[in-house]
Amino acid sequence: MPKKAKSKERSKPKLNIKKSKKGRRAAPPKRRKVTVSIPALEAAATKAADFAAKHEAAAAESKGAAEQRRSDADAARQEVTKLEAAAKKAKRDAAKSAAAVKEANNRAAKLDALAKKARREATGREAAAERARLAAAEKARREAAQQAKREAAEKARLEAIERAKRKAAEKAERDAARKAEREAARQAKREAAEKAKIEAAERAQREAAEKAEREAARKVEREAAKEAKREAARIAKMEASAQAKREAAEKVEAEREAAERAEREAAENPGGR
Repeated sequence: MPKKAKSKERSKPKLNIKKSKKGRRAAPPKRRKVTVSIPALEAAATKAADFAAKHEAAAAESKGAAEQRRSDADAARQEVTKLEAAAKKAKRDAAKSAAAVKEANNRAAKLDALAKKARREATGREAAAERARLAAAEKARREAAQQAKREAAEKARLEAIERAKRKAAEKAERDAARKAEREAARQAKREAAEKAKIEAAERAQREAAEKAEREAARKVEREAAKEAKREAARIAKMEASAQAKREAAEKVEAEREAAERAEREAAENPGGR
């Protein structure tokens, strides 16, 4: 077996090993849990799908570039094959003479080195294309996830703002109701105080009127009592005067009767002296 074929067989497993190592995908990053409603998640998933479709189109473009790189690598392989065929032919021609063989070997070694270099470059271009495709897909996935996360967070923020607005409106309504109740209570208290004041004034007026009536009645009673007392004194005085007059008349009458009786007795007994 020629030296060139051995090197080719040895290089292929290495290339496969490199591909298998580079073909491994990194574990996806852990996603944080975002607590949102199911419609929000569906809308976010739809937008994320649209976003992913756009990035898949971009990935398809990068895939086309990778296909171009693969075609370049295939052309390089064909060139390598041609070079290997030329090297084989050179070796066959070099077998005719020792100097030609040595020169052919040198040329073959150079061509082999060029072929290895071309294979490495082609393999590197394929690996780079694969890495670019994977990176584009991963970037699209991360961007879609971030977009969905941002949209979910924005929706949660808007819902929180809406809840805060509703709570503020409800609080304002409750405060207004409490203020109206306090105003009504103060108004009722003022009206009750005014009513009590009016009732107290009316009661004071009634009491004053009743007191004045009582005072007037007592005054009238006192005046009547005084008048009755004066009348009684006048009547008593009149009765006493009449009594005195009667007594004086009776005394005069008795004296007159006594004088008349004395005159009669004197007249009846003239010599009684």
